[in-house]
Amino acid sequence: MTLAVVALITVIAFEAMAVSTAMPEVARELDAVRSYGLAFSVMLTTQLLGIVLAGVWCDRSGALPSLLTGQALFALGCGICGAAADFPVFLAGRAVAGLGAGLTFVAGFVVIGRMYPESLRPKVFSVLSAAWVLPSLLGPVLAGWITTTWSWRWVFWVVVAPVAGALAVLVVRRGEIRAADEGVEASSRDHSEHVRAAWLGLSIAVAAGAMQWGMHDLELSWSVRTVVGLLGLVGIAVCAPLLLPGTFVMRRGLPSVMSGRFLLPCAFFGTVTYVPLMLTGERGLSLAQAGSLLAIGSIGWSIGSWVQGRDRFVGRRDRLVVLGGATLAIGLAGVVLVTWAGWWPWFVALPLAVAGLGMGLGTASLSVLALSLTAPADHGSASSSLQLSDVLGSVIGIAATGAVFAALHTRAGEDVPAFVAMWCGTALVATLVVVAGRRIRT
Repeated sequence: MTLAVVALITVIAFEAMAVSTAMPEVARELDAVRSYGLAFSVMLTTQLLGIVLAGVWCDRSGALPSLLTGQALFALGCGICGAAADFPVFLAGRAVAGLGAGLTFVAGFVVIGRMYPESLRPKVFSVLSAAWVLPSLLGPVLAGWITTTWSWRWVFWVVVAPVAGALAVLVVRRGEIRAADEGVEASSRDHSEHVRAAWLGLSIAVAAGAMQWGMHDLELSWSVRTVVGLLGLVGIAVCAPLLLPGTFVMRRGLPSVMSGRFLLPCAFFGTVTYVPLMLTGERGLSLAQAGSLLAIGSIGWSIGSWVQGRDRFVGRRDRLVVLGGATLAIGLAGVVLVTWAGWWPWFVALPLAVAGLGMGLGTASLSVLALSLTAPADHGSASSSLQLSDVLGSVIGIAATGAVFAALHTRAGEDVPAFVAMWCGTALVATLVVVAGRRIRT
C-alpha cells in the first residue's frame, strides 16, 4: 500500500515538474504562446474542484471509489494531452488530469488516516514529501531529453504506465481499504452539508479560474480581463470562508492548521515560481542552471520532512509549524537580499534551501495535525480542506505575485525592484505562519 501511494505521488509530481520544461515547445507547436499560462491555471482550477468533491465522496462512500476514479482520470487526461492536435484539446486534457489529481490527493490522505496508526503517520508523510524530491531533481532533465529526442507528447504518455501499475496494486488491495472504511463511523456531516460543500467547491474553482485568467497578464487599466480577474477574487473571498470556516481568522485548533497550509504554499510558490525568471533575465543564467538551483530547495524540503518524522516531536508538532514558518520567512528574506544586493546568483541556493527546510517542517507536520485533530469519520472532509487550503494558497500566491510583476515590469534586466517588492510581500506572509502555529494548540 505504501509503495502504491508513493508511486502515485511520484508520478503526479513528475508530471507537474516535467510539464514546466515541455510547455514552451507545446505552446510553439500548438500556436498558443499567448495562452501559455492557461495550461497551468486550468489544471489548478479543476484540481480545486476534485479536492472538494473527493472530501464529500470519501466521507459518504470511503476512499476507494475516489482513489480509483482519480487515477483513471489522471491517466486519461495525460493521454489526451499527448494526443492533442490543437490547444483547446490540450486544455481539456489538462482539465481532466487536474480533476483526477485532486481526487487522488484527498483519497490518499484518507487511506493514510484510516489504515495507518497515528504513531506511523509522521513517517508516512515524510516519505510522501520525499516522493517529490526525485521528480524535482530529474523531472525537468528527463522532460528536456524526452522532448528533444522524441517529442513533448511522450512527456505526457510516459506517466500512463506507472499509474496503471499503481492502480493494479490498489485493486488487489481493495479489500483492505474497504475494511478500513467499514470500521469507521458515519460522517458527522449530513447530506445537505455535503451538497453545500460540493457547490461551494465548484464556485471556488470557477472563481479561481476567473482570477487566474484575468490577472496572469495584468495591466493598470480597465478591461474585460481585469474585471473578470477582480470578480474571481471577490468570488474566492466570499466562498472560501464559507467552505473553510475559521481559517482566515485563525480560529484555534483545526482552522489554524488550515491557515498554516494556506499561508505556507502562498509564500513559497509565490516566490520560487519567479526565481528562474529573475536568474535568467537579471543574472544571465541558463534555464538548466536556474532549474538546478530550484532543486536545492527541494532537497531542503525533503530534509525538513525527514526531521519532523522523528518520534521526539510527538505532541509538539505545533512548535514545528512555528519553526517552519520562521525558517521559511528567513529563507525568503535571504532571496530578497541576494536579489537586491546583486550578489553572485549562485548564492541564492542557500536561502532557497532554508526556505525548503521550512516547508518540509511545516507542511508535513500540518498534515499529521489535521488527521489527529479530526475523527476518522471526517478524515475525508479534513483532508479535502487541507488540500484545498494548499492549492488555494498556491493559486493566490502565484496570481498575486504575477499581478505585481505584470504591473511593475519594465523590461528584462531592469526588473529587480519588481522582484524585491514581490518577495518582500511573500516573506511577510510567511511570518503569519508563526501566528497560525501558536494558535493550533487548544
